[in-house]
Amino acid sequence: MAEAPLKIGIIGATGRGDYGHSLDIGAIQFGDGNVVAIADENAQGLQAAQKKLKVEKGYARYREMLEREKLDIVIIGPRWIDQHADMLLAAAQAGCHVYMEKPFCRTLAECDQVLREFEMRHLHIAIAHTAFYSPVTERVLEAIAAGEIGDVLELRGRGKEDQRGGGEDLWVLGSHVLGLMSLVAGCDATTCQATVLMQGKPITPKDVVEGNEGLGLIAGDQLAAMYQFANGLTGYFASKRDAGGSENRFALQIFGSKGIIELQTGYMQPAGILRDPTWAPYRSKKTWETITSGGINKPELERNTRYENAHTEALRDLAVAIREQRSPKCNGLMGRRITELIVAVYASQVSGKEVSLPLSERTNPLDAWKR
Repeated sequence: MAEAPLKIGIIGATGRGDYGHSLDIGAIQFGDGNVVAIADENAQGLQAAQKKLKVEKGYARYREMLEREKLDIVIIGPRWIDQHADMLLAAAQAGCHVYMEKPFCRTLAECDQVLREFEMRHLHIAIAHTAFYSPVTERVLEAIAAGEIGDVLELRGRGKEDQRGGGEDLWVLGSHVLGLMSLVAGCDATTCQATVLMQGKPITPKDVVEGNEGLGLIAGDQLAAMYQFANGLTGYFASKRDAGGSENRFALQIFGSKGIIELQTGYMQPAGILRDPTWAPYRSKKTWETITSGGINKPELERNTRYENAHTEALRDLAVAIREQRSPKCNGLMGRRITELIVAVYASQVSGKEVSLPLSERTNPLDAWKR
């Protein structure tokens, strides 16, 4: 007997993160479920979303939608992170699985509470770190496992380093890179040593500001972090404001004993491999090769490469996870892991030393500076 289509509801917040990076479009392309309702407290935004998605039922309050519709999956669309924990907890109480925009939550305390509520109800969370759902990422992981770059020695990533460089870049774009870093490492980080600067000097309480998009307190226009992972790998992340250029370095580079792989964030972005143990093609005369969904130097197999298709693939993965009782590819535990890597940067700077992970303090380390 065929499974009944999953009932899906969408939460948006026009003017406060909207519907994220097209999570709503990804939902209507999803063939294993039907979008039956949308919630948005902005009346004009709600009307526009209903018209765009051709959904009849609309709610001004998402809690009312959750109570009335008995949904299988709720899509939490807003980018603004200060709403995420409340929306997630409401979804859990309604018995709904969730697909949501990143970043996950503002603090580790919020992450812990959300995960407890979902775990006790055997509900799943999938997060829109889109590279996790890309076949290119799968080919990269296979290439690493096959020894194409030898033993992995270190991981390096940077943000977009535009006007958001530093603290905002760490949260908004660094979360993608740190997610891939964790995926490639395959384990938790055990320590973090970081430096956070403002105009070339270590941050002080005077440099702490309220971040955009509900991030909470952030600081710094430049930062650098070093992570030690449980398997001995070392990871690095850095960002400096207005240092990115028109072609930025926003990606994860994986350095091995026989070469380098560069893995971009996003969906269906080609990766690159340099099979060169010197890491210096001007010396070795080696050249970069492309990794597609077909493999190294193979034609691209996928036709549907639009960004929105990442959300469709993520929803398909979530549907399978629900039915097979397994974890989604980018789940709530990964969301908390990423949040911890971000928060640890400030914990290290505030304490002036390397910090051990998991962190014992589960709030924003900058909160104490502003009291």
